[in-house]
Amino acid sequence: MSRLFQVSRLFQGWLDWLETHWVAPAYAGGVLLGLAIAFLGAAVNSMAGWLYAMGGVMLALAIINIGASPRSLRGLQVHRQPIRPISVGEPLSVEIAIENSTTRPKALLQIRDQVPAGLGKPPETAIATLAPRQQHIWHYSLEPQQRGIYHWDAIRLRTAAPLGLFWCQRPRSAATHATVYPQILPLTHCPLIDQMGIAEGMRWQSSRQAQQASQGLTRAVRPYRWGDPTRLIHWRTSARYGDLRVRELEEQTADNQVIIGLDTRDRWSEEAFESAVVAAASLYVYSLRRQLSVALWLPHTGLLQNKHTSLSALAAVMPGAAGSTHRLPAQSLIWLGSNAVSPPLLPVGSTWVQWQISAASTSSSRQQPALTIQPHSSLAEQLMAATER
Repeated sequence: MSRLFQVSRLFQGWLDWLETHWVAPAYAGGVLLGLAIAFLGAAVNSMAGWLYAMGGVMLALAIINIGASPRSLRGLQVHRQPIRPISVGEPLSVEIAIENSTTRPKALLQIRDQVPAGLGKPPETAIATLAPRQQHIWHYSLEPQQRGIYHWDAIRLRTAAPLGLFWCQRPRSAATHATVYPQILPLTHCPLIDQMGIAEGMRWQSSRQAQQASQGLTRAVRPYRWGDPTRLIHWRTSARYGDLRVRELEEQTADNQVIIGLDTRDRWSEEAFESAVVAAASLYVYSLRRQLSVALWLPHTGLLQNKHTSLSALAAVMPGAAGSTHRLPAQSLIWLGSNAVSPPLLPVGSTWVQWQISAASTSSSRQQPALTIQPHSSLAEQLMAATER
C-alpha cells in the first residue's frame, strides 16, 4: 500500500511539474488523447478513412487546447493590498486585484493564493470572464489559530480554457506578509497592573509635590539658574558665597512606567510558553487601556514601547531566542517565567509570575512568586484574580 502511495505521489508531482512548465492533461484530455491514438492506430491497420478523420479531429482539439491555455494566462497582472495585523481568533482579511491588461477577454480562470501551511488550506476562487482592461477584486478571510509572522510571495493562475482538456498554471509574484498577534484576553481588571499603576502614580505625585515644595530635606545646594523659583533660594548660603544659591530638595522620583518582561530561555513546555506570551500581550494591551506608560522587555530585543513593535515581537518570539542579551532595566517590572528555572536578580519592587511546568519547583530563588499559573485553569480568570504580594 505504501509503495502504491509513493507511486501516486510521484505521478502527481510529475503532473504538477508539467502543468507549471507546460500543460497537463485533465481527465477529459487524457481520454481524448487515448481515443485519438487508438483511432489512428486502427486506421493504420485498416486503412479506413473515417478512422483517420476521427483521430485527426480529436488530435486537433487537443492541440488547440494545448496552445490556448498558456495564452489565456498572458497579460494577467496581480496586485495585493497590505494586510492589517490581527490577533489570534480574529479574521485575517486579504484583498487581491487581478487585472486583464490585454485587449482580449479572459475566461475560465482559477486563482489560488499560496498561503503558508500555518494559515490553513490555500484559498481558491474562479473567474468566469474578465473583460479587457478590467479588474476583478477578490476578498477572502482566514482565521489563524497560531500566532506568528507569515511570509509568502506567489499567487497561482490556472486555466483549462477554452475546452477544459488541458490544465496550465503559472505563478505570479505578489510578496506579502501577515502579522498574527497573540490572543488578547478581555481583562476587565488585573491587580498585577492596577497595583503597580497605583504605586507608580503615588511616586509620580510625590515627585510633583517635592518639586513644588519650599521646605523639605535638602539634598544639595547649587548656583542659581535662570528660571529657578525664588522660594528655593537658600539665603544664608548665598550670603556666605556672595551669589545666589538654590536648594535641591530630595525627590521621590519614578519612571511611571509598567514594564513586562518575558523569560525566553528554553526551559519551557510549548503550552506554557504560549500561555506566557498570551499573558504578556494581554497585560500590555490592558495597561494601554488603563492609559499607563507600558513597555515590553525581551532578552534579544531589550525595551520595546511601540504597540505594533511590541506585539509583533511577541508574535515572533520563541523559547531560546538567539541574539544579543540585553540587561534587565533598572526599574521594577512584571517578570513572566517558568518554575523550571530560577529568575534572574530582579530589581526591587518587581513582581514574579511563574508557570507551573513541573510538579515541584526546581527554582532556588529567594524571591517568592506573586502568582503561580496553573495549566488547567483559565488564564484570564487567574490574571484577574491575582493579588500582588
